[in-house]
Formats: sequence, C-alpha cells, structure tokens
Amino acid sequence: MFTRCHDPIPCGIVNDMEPTTRPSGGYVLFATAVTLGGSNFLAVRLSNRELDPFWGAGLRFTLASLIFVVIVVALRLPWPRGRQLMLTIANGVLGISIFYALMYWALVRVTAGTATIVLALVPLVTLLLASAQRLERLSARAVGGSLLAVVGITWMAIGPGQVTLSFIPLLALLGATVCAGESVIVAKMISANHPAVTNAISLATGAATLLAFSALNREQWALPAQSEVAWALVYLVTAGSVGLFALVLLVARRWTASATAYMFVLFPVVTMVLGALLIDEPITMAGAIGALVVMSGVWFGISPDSRRSTVSRPADNTTAVLDPG
Repeated sequence: MFTRCHDPIPCGIVNDMEPTTRPSGGYVLFATAVTLGGSNFLAVRLSNRELDPFWGAGLRFTLASLIFVVIVVALRLPWPRGRQLMLTIANGVLGISIFYALMYWALVRVTAGTATIVLALVPLVTLLLASAQRLERLSARAVGGSLLAVVGITWMAIGPGQVTLSFIPLLALLGATVCAGESVIVAKMISANHPAVTNAISLATGAATLLAFSALNREQWALPAQSEVAWALVYLVTAGSVGLFALVLLVARRWTASATAYMFVLFPVVTMVLGALLIDEPITMAGAIGALVVMSGVWFGISPDSRRSTVSRPADNTTAVLDPG
C-alpha cells in the first residue's frame, strides 16, 4: 500500500483526468474500506466496555498517527507546507475532532438508530457542498441515489422502533454530518499527497483534540486490562485506523467526494451482517429489506462518471487542484 517516492506528488498521479487504475480497483478499495469501517463499530463496542469514550478514541488515533509518522520517516516522505498543510489539519479538525465530539455528545442523548438515519445524509450533504464549491455537478442520479440510501437506513432503524428525536441532539448530528461531508471534500483536495503523510497530521490533530475533551470531562486515562478490550484496541489502531484512513484517501483519489461518502451509509449494513456472524445478533426483516434498499441507492448513486478522478498534477508540483468540470 505504501511505496517510497521522493516526488511531492506521489507516484501514480498523472496529468490527465483519467483514473490511475481501472474501475474494478476502485471497487476493491471501496469495499475493503466499507468492511473495515463497519467492523469498527463492533470493535468500539468492546473498547467502550472498559475505556471512556473520548480517552479510547484519543488513544486509538494517537497510536495510529505514530504508526503513520514511522512510515513517513522510513520512506523519507516530504511533509506538506502552506495551503496543503492547512487543508491537512482542517481534515483532522473536521473529520475527527469536531465529528467525533458531536457524535459522542449526541449518542448519549439519542439512540443509535437516530444517529444512523442522520448520518445517512452524508453522501447527499457531500454532493451539495461539493456542488456549492463548484467541485462536482449536481446530477439527478446522484441525488436520487442518496435519497434512496436514506430511505433504506431509515427503514432499518425504524423497524425495531429505535428512533427518538430531540432538537439540540439533532442539531449536533446534523453538524457532524456537515463536518463529515466537508472532510471528505477536503480529503479529495489533498488525496494526491501520500496517505501516510496526510493521516499522520490529520490523526494527530484529531487525537490531540479528543484527549483535551477527555481531560475536560475528567475521564480515566488507563490502558485496557481485559484481553478482549486490548485486542479490540489493537484492531482499531491498525486495520480500523491505519488501514481504513489510508484506503479512504486512495478511494478519494480515484472517485469524487460524493461517491466516496457512500461509505457512511454502508457501514451500518456491514455492522449488521458482522454482528450476526460474529456475536449472533439477529437480522430482522426490516434490517434485511433496508440493507437491500441502501445497496440499491449506492449502486444507483455511484454512476460511472462519479467514479472518475478529477485530481490533476499542478504545474509547480506543490498543490493538488480539482477540475470543477
């Protein structure tokens, strides 16, 4: 996954607007990232049995960022500067610091079903934000696919009667959704940079903020004592963070931001299937039907045009730009 390259723009990025790999390669990366992301929900459940939420997340991202730093140093990769550095830090603030803070705050006040429904809006929000910033065209197919995915997630959540709505927590979830959408767009802007460099900075930024939140909430800072919690943390640091966040950037390099954001609506589907396979959680009829609707929405929304990379090599080899067309 990681190769040595002394060019500020990593090996494999080309001047034209064609994808650097065949579409099937993008599908494999996307499917693997979705599987890892869906698995994270089960691992976080185990982690939360012993570790306080902000402390557990901060510890996870601190260790993951250190792994990325080791990779950067070992490969002698250049660190970003100027606008690219600011965008990389912004990616960590939006996608980790604010997103996780709002999510954790909201999840102690609403059910997981409610949070899942609101987060299903991420692809649509991403598309609207990218269109407003003239990075993508607002197509009927993409909007329709996003709405169909929302319907599927809503059906999955409403079936067991898990949905509750309160105004302030709902605003927090909507804020998390906007942050997630914009972070995917920022990730697309910096996706030409090496994933190890981007994640070393972004995860470190997010980890520092989450640890600050943990200290303010007077959480207990302790390492896991239970073996299953320790293994869950190991998974979250390695495959669940190093693997997942590297894959997200690789997908964003090939696909549009809105297409990449469909990961958010597939995570609950993967979690449901893995829960049934690994810990014998039953799959309800509502869950099965909703999952089929979600996958239909993803298939419909990710059109061939949306999978085409728009990252181009800049003339001065310092900043990746996006073609608004």
